[in-house]
Amino acid sequence: MTALLEYIGIPRSTYYYYLNQSIKSDKYADIKIMINNIYHENQGRYGYRRITLELKNRGFIINHKTVQRLMKNIGLKCMVRIKKYRSYKGEVGIVATNLISRNFYADRPNQKWTTDITEFSMFGEKLYLSPILDMYNGEILSYSISKRPVLGQVLDMLDDALEKINDDSIIILHSDQG
Repeated sequence: MTALLEYIGIPRSTYYYYLNQSIKSDKYADIKIMINNIYHENQGRYGYRRITLELKNRGFIINHKTVQRLMKNIGLKCMVRIKKYRSYKGEVGIVATNLISRNFYADRPNQKWTTDITEFSMFGEKLYLSPILDMYNGEILSYSISKRPVLGQVLDMLDDALEKINDDSIIILHSDQG
């Protein structure tokens, strides 16, 4: 045995440590079974926090970090996806004619504007940004931020942009109509 350990390059103490570890029973065997059952009872929608609470409800007192580590060892991961905002609902209302025809160049200010609503997450909270951009120089003329994508947000942003116009120029406002 000593010659084999010397050939592999492992100390005797390391060999005996791993030999004793393999003989020991898993102290979390019962909890692993409970974690697996709870996970599958809920179609994979429970993460380590909710599984920890459910284990406490069933009489098992265990730290959430231990549950997280055991779930990782078992290969369980919560399958809930973050739902993204999608404004497109098909053809609703009147569809405006496409005056831009992918010609995003403007030869003077206040000739072509573009707008859209963008969702982003900040500190776990969803926010919606709606800017108006002048296609002539890429300047942001006005914007609004709100917690929900509503018509009032767009109208406030549009009113702010229209206040900055001095003359009676004709402006094309391009959006994706979402």
